[in-house]
Amino acid sequence: MKLVTTTEMRALEAAAVAAGTSERQLMEEAGLAVAQEAWMQLGTLEGRRIAVLVGPGNNGGDGIVAARHLCDWGAEVTLLIPRRRRDESLVEELAPREIAILRGEEDPDFERTGALLATADLVIDALLGIGQRRRVDPAEPLALALGRLAQARAGYSPPKLIAVDLPTGVDADTGAADPLTVAPDLTVTFGLPKVGMYQAPASALVGRVQVIDIGIPREAQEAVQLELLTSRWAKEALPGRPEDANKGTFGKLLVVGGCARYLGAPRLAATAAYRAGAGLVTIACPAGVIPAIAPGIAEATWLPQETAADGGLPGVAAIALRAEWSGYEAAVFGPGLGNTEETRALTWAVLPDLAELPRGAVLDADALNALATMPDAAERTPANAVLTPHPGETARLLGRTVAEVQAARLDHAREAARRFGCTVVLKGAHTIVVAPDGRVALSPFANPLLASAGSGDVLSGMIGAYLAQGCEPFRAACLGVYLHAATGEALREEYGEAGLLAGDLAGRLPRVVKEVRA
Repeated sequence: MKLVTTTEMRALEAAAVAAGTSERQLMEEAGLAVAQEAWMQLGTLEGRRIAVLVGPGNNGGDGIVAARHLCDWGAEVTLLIPRRRRDESLVEELAPREIAILRGEEDPDFERTGALLATADLVIDALLGIGQRRRVDPAEPLALALGRLAQARAGYSPPKLIAVDLPTGVDADTGAADPLTVAPDLTVTFGLPKVGMYQAPASALVGRVQVIDIGIPREAQEAVQLELLTSRWAKEALPGRPEDANKGTFGKLLVVGGCARYLGAPRLAATAAYRAGAGLVTIACPAGVIPAIAPGIAEATWLPQETAADGGLPGVAAIALRAEWSGYEAAVFGPGLGNTEETRALTWAVLPDLAELPRGAVLDADALNALATMPDAAERTPANAVLTPHPGETARLLGRTVAEVQAARLDHAREAARRFGCTVVLKGAHTIVVAPDGRVALSPFANPLLASAGSGDVLSGMIGAYLAQGCEPFRAACLGVYLHAATGEALREEYGEAGLLAGDLAGRLPRVVKEVRA
């Protein structure tokens, strides 16, 4: 499913106007759709009380059109207009109808807003749309209206609430939310969903989302490069499993990682790769750690390496590995290496070799920390790589703070993909995948159960497996991200919000994939 930024939505609306649809027609379509959804929410309109919170711009115009239809269909409608509208013509057109109007900037009775909202059967939030960028001023009437709405929704018999395009206070691009934002039961959004609706914290504030076609040209929509990952997409993207296959059919993957301090990371990645369908997985790690992890993964083959003084892989391991890369289609490099000088030397040395892999490599964990220290990192990073940073690693790669990254996740994921010239997976709630050619995909899931040590190692192993099976890097990353999160959702139904061991993800993965393929 396509998602749009504010700029892209404005361009789509302009394309509709250029194709012959007027702005007034777009507003009429949007308002009618909101009115129809309100009718469906209430079941009947005769004698039902509906309050419409009307803002100063086009979002408010959509609400006024909805109010007109609802009044014509028998509802008792009140318009609450906290801030003077830029264009009063739509309000003036309501004159023949029995619609009460309260204005925040000139009506001393605007304090009655609380009572009107509390006794309404349904409220329509048409205050601020996709153009909002600043926080609501607590001193203005609009803040009063939102505060009264919050009180009404917290009451004994709360009104139903519909948001027009997106809830007031939600940033359409970043998902940031004003403290005054009131979560609706339903958000009726127009043309295409907005990317901010699928980023935290907004994803928990939009309620059920209903997307309404208002006449945006199909060819203009198809040009949008940002997608929400879905099970239907995953079903089509999963690599085939022919009956006459052998292990070579599904690719050979080399996992390089591990040290005395982080024994489990390469094992988790390798196990996940097998569960995701890789044909053969080899672990290259310090010889000294193999006895501790080998009993947990009998299916792996091994490339024992010299053990550095710090218990990890030494930089000179790059020389020993150079003769091995040709035997593999793809690699996962980094889980559990340790953030040491030896790791930095090893990472710098193997990057050109990773570029020679026919299907690509995943760079994860301490490989990313090593990359962040290299002045020539962008030049040395292979184009066939998939970087899988969490927000802290992203901040180090880009020279930002974690707060800056989290405040604009999509922008920073795009910046990382451009800078390093490869696919980037910015992990976290609603993980973002960005290709260097501009394609973007978002995970529909935000799940605290996945905030557990080792979960990222499982993800890197899954992505590596899909690379080994022939998926190009962006597709492999998207498959790994979607199925990893979908498996977390399946386990959430059993476990709740906490208690996941990363190994549980790998164990459950094949059943989730089976359900997706069905």
